[in-house]
Amino acid sequence: MSSYGCVVEWSRGDAPFTDGRYPRAHEWRFDGGAVVRASSSPHSVRVPWSDPQAVDPEEALAAAASSCHMLWFLSLAAEQGFVVDRYSDAAEAQLGPIGFGRQGILAIVLHPQVTFCGPRTPDDAAVHKLHEVAHERCYIANSLRSEVRVEGGWRMAETSRP
Repeated sequence: MSSYGCVVEWSRGDAPFTDGRYPRAHEWRFDGGAVVRASSSPHSVRVPWSDPQAVDPEEALAAAASSCHMLWFLSLAAEQGFVVDRYSDAAEAQLGPIGFGRQGILAIVLHPQVTFCGPRTPDDAAVHKLHEVAHERCYIANSLRSEVRVEGGWRMAETSRP
């Protein structure tokens, strides 16, 4: 069994607290040394108590699902001899009511745009199958109760370079 983690650090500083006027900005520190500035979403907590330039947990969840899917897709494409030149995804997490007065992520929608190059060209069915298997193998998608959908496209690069 593998274990993954990060350190989340927040400090109030000299801001008031019990009146709700405290900063939500904090840091995520990862084992490889990466530090990500994070905050509550400005949709949840208004500025100046949230930092709109920081990553919020809802965005991070969409990014994690997208990244996991992409990494599996690339691995599977390489195994099948398809050369991926570029992969871009404008992923989104959709927040809404889940019952009992609570909110949750209802769906994560991936919009991958994949560019292939080289002599072996996939067809629509092959690309669809790559996304299907990547989705089945994605640890993040397998861990979520909400739906994770993939609505993407693909194309060949203008110039073929293997």
